[in-house]
Parts: sequence; C-alpha cells; structure tokens
Amino acid sequence: QVQLVESGGGLVQFGGSLRLSCAASGSKFRLAVMGWYRQAPGKQRELVATITRDSTTSYADSVKDRFTISRDNALNTVVLQMNSLKPEDTAAYYCYVATYYGSGYWGQGTQVTVSS
Repeated sequence: QVQLVESGGGLVQFGGSLRLSCAASGSKFRLAVMGWYRQAPGKQRELVATITRDSTTSYADSVKDRFTISRDNALNTVVLQMNSLKPEDTAAYYCYVATYYGSGYWGQGTQVTVSS
C-alpha cells in the first residue's frame, strides 16, 4: 500500500506563493505519474498538474505560467511551486500518484487559502 504525506498548504495573500510537497512511500513499483489535483467547496476535483517519470509535465490552463511541478524519482517526492496565487486557487490540494500497473493513490489533502 502506498502512503502519501503532503505538506506546505496554508493561508497566503493574493499574489503570494506557496510550495506543496508530497512524499510517497511503500510502493513496490516505480511511480509512473505524480501530480496534484484540487477541489474547491461545491466543485468537482480537478487536475492541476502532472509529471511523468521522465519529467513530461501537464498543467491546467488556469495555472499555466504560475505553477511549476517537479519530482525527485530517487526520493519519490513531487513538489508544486505556486506563484502569483489568486483567490480562485483556494481549494484542498491532493497529491496523486500512479504506478505503471495502473494503481492510483491519493493523499489526504492540504488546504490552500488565498485571501484577496
């Protein structure tokens, strides 16, 4: 069973920055994809950014040019650097990883709140 531990959420003012980290442990297999999703109250969970093992990245249009995702394959960690934060970025952010065999795992979520 894969365990994901997230950190780095919090309260920040409009235009500020936060850095989210997620550490994965317990996987018997290499992690193919690591990423971040978010869910705001009353809304569906949505993809924020993903990164493959060879560092191919994908971003939601709403965060392009503001957020940067990176990973360390040796440590099984993924980081989301969030800059120029807006109130609409307020949500619970969830780390997600998937193995090459298709198994997916979610973190417990970390709250990000951006004040205007």
